Amino acid sequence: MASLRDIRRKIQSVKSTEQITRAMKMVAAARMRRSQSSILAARPFAIKMEELARDLVAAHLEREADGLCPVGVRDYFGAPAQGAAGLVLIMADKGLCGAFNTTIMREALDWFATHRQGGIFLAPVGRKARDFARRVQGPGIEIVMELAGVFPHAGYQHAEVLGKAVIEAYFAKGLSRWDVIYNEFKSAAQQRLVRATLLPVAQFAAPSFSQKAVDFGYEPDQDQLLQALLPRYIKAQIYRMLLESQAAELSARMNAMDAASKNASELRETLNVQANRQRQAVITKEIAELVGGAEALAA
Repeated sequence: MASLRDIRRKIQSVKSTEQITRAMKMVAAARMRRSQSSILAARPFAIKMEELARDLVAAHLEREADGLCPVGVRDYFGAPAQGAAGLVLIMADKGLCGAFNTTIMREALDWFATHRQGGIFLAPVGRKARDFARRVQGPGIEIVMELAGVFPHAGYQHAEVLGKAVIEAYFAKGLSRWDVIYNEFKSAAQQRLVRATLLPVAQFAAPSFSQKAVDFGYEPDQDQLLQALLPRYIKAQIYRMLLESQAAELSARMNAMDAASKNASELRETLNVQANRQRQAVITKEIAELVGGAEALAA
């Protein structure tokens, strides 16, 4: 049985751990609110860019049917049916955020099983993603670039560097696709695992978007504008994903630290009860010894 001194030492240790986890929870909550503000601030720009891209793509599809679409634009919408595939893996820079990283790892392993035949190119974001990519790197798996130490201060400059590397690898290496796996922020208590496609830009080619474009006047012409807009659109999508992942990570860490604080509090209470019982047993034993000694003297 542990001595009273050992129990008190454990209580102090658990109390210190509880203070640390509570502090980490408050820091994560404050940063999460700032991340939410960043997402809300970036959303109108992303929505308007998507609307403009849809209009230009609708006009592009009409010209493509007439054989008037330039090759530089067409390359963003089509890719070889066979070939290597790329994956942008967005994870956290640190741990202590529950199952945030492990769910992405499991999804990435499923993705590897599907695309391993043609070769895989990786672009890990976050230290955890970088370490994971280095562990799985081997024959047929190549790391295009690494981006670590960006959270919780992800900015558009990070998305621009990553987007440039993704686009260059897509065309230079003849990739069939670039996918991205990340956690999307839904609420302070919920994140959603997302697997999306960055390239080719297929979502605009769906029938629901193949509608007649709004008749605006453009200068330069629509094809030149679309050719300049598509790389910016991809970078804007990556920036949004970085912000979503950042907020999701902070909310996951806040919840994990909240659960850890509650567990530490419950453990501390259990240890206090155990210490009180131990102390009471020591007192009872001493009283019994005193009473026994007094009886012995009286006899």
